[in-house]
Amino acid sequence: MAMMSLPDSGTEQDGSAVIRVLSYNIRSMRDDRAALARVIRACAPDLVLVQEAPRFFRWRKYAARLAAATDLVVLGGGATAAGPLLLCSLRATVERTEDILLPRTPGLHRRGFATAVVRFAGARLGVVSCHLSLQRQERLAQAERLMETVDALGVEHTVVAGDLNDVPSGRSFRRLAGRYQDCWEVKPQGGEYTFPAHDPRRRLDAVFATDGVEVLGCGVPDGLPGVLETDLRAATDHLPVLAALRVPAA
Repeated sequence: MAMMSLPDSGTEQDGSAVIRVLSYNIRSMRDDRAALARVIRACAPDLVLVQEAPRFFRWRKYAARLAAATDLVVLGGGATAAGPLLLCSLRATVERTEDILLPRTPGLHRRGFATAVVRFAGARLGVVSCHLSLQRQERLAQAERLMETVDALGVEHTVVAGDLNDVPSGRSFRRLAGRYQDCWEVKPQGGEYTFPAHDPRRRLDAVFATDGVEVLGCGVPDGLPGVLETDLRAATDHLPVLAALRVPAA
């Protein structure tokens, strides 16, 4: 895995903002929660787009505990979005949030999107966390709905991230990559494959950005301060994807 070196968060003189965006499937926090918190903290994210957040008994408590353990706050999502959750740093000024439940297919897991519009200094950004279906046709329909959701935010710049349950050659992944910048493809830094964490062979997780957002680097983080390779394997069954983006001023 290539060593990762991404720029720190900050605000530019022209009002644009450099932000760090983390996408992470946390498997309902069923694994090593201390390792999970260490990984997230070490990534120093401004936004965390979570998949498989706790959805059942006392789910809000678990989301709040994760936020507190990582020096972040809960922005939106969770059970009300069927698993996607948004966390953010105190740099973010929140304009609005909306949790979207997708149509349920009998016999399959309910899916949804956690969305928000936030500001970082002079930069305004739409945010969507997603976790697409395991079933091919439903997944493709959800990818189409995801693009409609981004359009409906009415924001010039948006970041979309999540567990696609698809690989880059798959139809749903290709559909999204045809509309948005696939941040790893634009400027890869760190590792590519995200699943399974103990022996990653597939890139199921991705960060996308709309045109106009500058990708400064993206990939599975390596060499995180205070984090061991065993932490990445113990935290959950996916590896995280970290991107640094420069978002223009609104």
